[in-house]
Formats: sequence, structure tokens, C-alpha cells
Amino acid sequence: QVQLVESGGGLVQAGDSLRLSCRASGRSFSEYRVTWFRQAPGKEREFVATISWNGLYTYYANSVDGRFTISRDNSDNTVFLQMNSLQLDDTAVYLCAAIRSIPVQTAPNKYDYWGQGTQVTVSS
Repeated sequence: QVQLVESGGGLVQAGDSLRLSCRASGRSFSEYRVTWFRQAPGKEREFVATISWNGLYTYYANSVDGRFTISRDNSDNTVFLQMNSLQLDDTAVYLCAAIRSIPVQTAPNKYDYWGQGTQVTVSS
């Protein structure tokens, strides 16, 4: 079992930066792939970024590639999402999820464990 708690969301202006954290409790966190998803009102949950269990491999959605960076600190059971150059359409609830998987998984229904989400609102 893995429990996930997100933090770091807030209200920012377009062009600003935020860093989200996903802190895990439970055993063997370092064995899990962790992924950030986001969900805007009235829209489906969408893949944002994913990181392998050892932090060596990352993959991003086209919409955030070059602006967002995912990283992890397994010694602290935490995964981060650094978000730069935020845009209005980045506004959403951001959720982290975990799965025991080596291949990249971008479909939300593949994930076993979820956090409760943190709100990110970007204003003009």
C-alpha cells in the first residue's frame, strides 16, 4: 500500500512558476513509477509527466514538455513537479499516482494509488 499526498498548488499569474510535491508513505515507494495527471473542470483527467522508479527516465505530455520538470527523491519518498512559464490552460487539479510498472503508463485507469489532488489556478 502507498498513500500519496500532494501539496504546493496555488493561485499564480501567467508566466509564473510553481513546484508541486507528492509525498508518499508506505513501503517500497522507490519501486513505483510515479505520474502527475491533471483534471480541469468538465474535462477528462489527462497525463502530464511520469518518472521511473529510479528517477532516470522521464516522459512528458507535449503540452508541458520544455516547461515542466518531474523529479524524485527516494530518500525522502517525494516526487516533484516544477512548473515554469505557467499558462492559463494549465489551470487544473493536479494529482499524483503510483504504479509498479517499468514501461511508461499514461492511462489513468492503469494506476493503483492516487493522491487527493492540489489546485493550480493560473490567472492573466
